[in-house]
Amino acid sequence: MAHSPSFRLLPRARLPALRWPLPALAAWAAGWIVTTLLERMGALPPALAVAAGLLASAAPAPFAATFWRRVIVAGGFPLSLLASGAGAGLPAWAWLLPLAALALAYPVTAWRDAPVFPTPRDALAGLDRHVALAPDARILDAGCGLGHGLQALRAVWPRARLAGVEWSWPLALATRLRCPWARVARGDMWRASWVPHDLVYLFQRPESMARALAKADAEMRPGSWVVSLEFEAAGRTPHARLALPSGRPVWIYRIGA
Repeated sequence: MAHSPSFRLLPRARLPALRWPLPALAAWAAGWIVTTLLERMGALPPALAVAAGLLASAAPAPFAATFWRRVIVAGGFPLSLLASGAGAGLPAWAWLLPLAALALAYPVTAWRDAPVFPTPRDALAGLDRHVALAPDARILDAGCGLGHGLQALRAVWPRARLAGVEWSWPLALATRLRCPWARVARGDMWRASWVPHDLVYLFQRPESMARALAKADAEMRPGSWVVSLEFEAAGRTPHARLALPSGRPVWIYRIGA
């Protein structure tokens, strides 16, 4: 495979992360701002203006760190509408918009896999001392969510050819924007080929680990690696179990070993 001339990515300025509950407050405020502006401008009928506010307030919910925070972000504005009485004339279908936003980002077909669990930034620090890879190795984050795992992998192997696969297309699109140096595909991690990769990284669920190792055995070449944050594959002897700075266990499996 031909490679384009190498270049250096300039470091991007990091935006400060909003501390909880500021993201929820910002989402609820967005709902009220959108609703109020549209009503005062007369751009939409009042019911549709409120529906637009519901959608605006629910849109950030899929990007919250945990399930309950996603529920809080999506549900805060609708509850405030009910409490104020402003949503009394809202059509019944409009109340489904927050749920639709969550379903769009995390469709039913992906419920058997892990929800969006961000990989801590330092979760894989020092992993390169235990897993031998070429500098330009191919690494896949299977179920990459919002790209936190890709960022952690890049911190360990900055010259690696990183790729991610994510079923939710809004999350895949967001990850492409957050991680322009990685190839991010929207797709099913179980159907995507793991053949070309030297290492597959997972932050899944205990129930899916046996399936993941079976897929790796069937597709990956001997000597390649599967790395799982926190969850081990029952009945499978790991190459190593590490306790890295994040405090979460990292399970390392070598295929064909």
